[in-house]
Amino acid sequence: MACDRCDDTGWKAVTTDGVRRVVRCDCWLQKGASQRIDRANIPKRYQHCTFENFRAYNDSLKRGLNFARRVVNEFPLDRGLLLIGLPGVGKTHLAVATLRAWIEKGGTGLFHTTIDLMSLLRGTYAGYEQASEAQILDRVSSVDMLVLDEVGRERVTEWRDEILHLIINARYSQRRATVLTTNFDIGDDPQHPEGLQARVGFRIYSRLHEMCEFVHMDGADYRERPTNAGDDDLVNMWKMRKETRGATGKGLPARTKGQLRVQVQADRPARELGWSGGKATNRD
Repeated sequence: MACDRCDDTGWKAVTTDGVRRVVRCDCWLQKGASQRIDRANIPKRYQHCTFENFRAYNDSLKRGLNFARRVVNEFPLDRGLLLIGLPGVGKTHLAVATLRAWIEKGGTGLFHTTIDLMSLLRGTYAGYEQASEAQILDRVSSVDMLVLDEVGRERVTEWRDEILHLIINARYSQRRATVLTTNFDIGDDPQHPEGLQARVGFRIYSRLHEMCEFVHMDGADYRERPTNAGDDDLVNMWKMRKETRGATGKGLPARTKGQLRVQVQADRPARELGWSGGKATNRD
């Protein structure tokens, strides 16, 4: 059935201040947005995620939703988000919802977990990928909005540090919107060896402060909810999680496989200390 506004030409007539002109029809914009969303590499599990079906049942989640909406409402905007929280609180949902809404506004966008992105780049060296490393880096650096999910979970190496710095610095320099999610706390001490700054380096961490609004999200683990759980059930689960976390003293998970280096106190012999941790995953 043909569009009743443009008769499928993609252009519609509008009159502004007595001047008649033609502009792109909404149907053309929607079709283009649908194609751009299909090319955005959003995982199948998260393709349904929108602002409308995000469960904001406490103040921190409402605050996160408000910031995400503002990023889209002020499109085009160069300032993005760093969503910080425990697994299952909805960070990836909100990041994808922001990306989808941004694309529907007319922008281009791309989704990657940092672990998968690093794996994709390594695959170019062995010839597993059709695109070259330079082509992949150019795409993630130049797209209007980039979502980097699970920042800090990837193994820390000099190569990883260089790649992450290339991407973040390019987007910082070109003032492109970036949305990141992380399980790693920024805490009161940003130099803590198990914090986000130690995972990404102080140069990237400094740029993130200027590029992004830091948003803490607290809530229940949505993946553990009972079938057909309502907001009241999620609130109760969230309160139980807070009590358990308070009793154990455990906050955001931090340790992953790899080594972090810190300088010991001046009154002790100079040496390097390494922390090894649990296996990095990409489930969050």
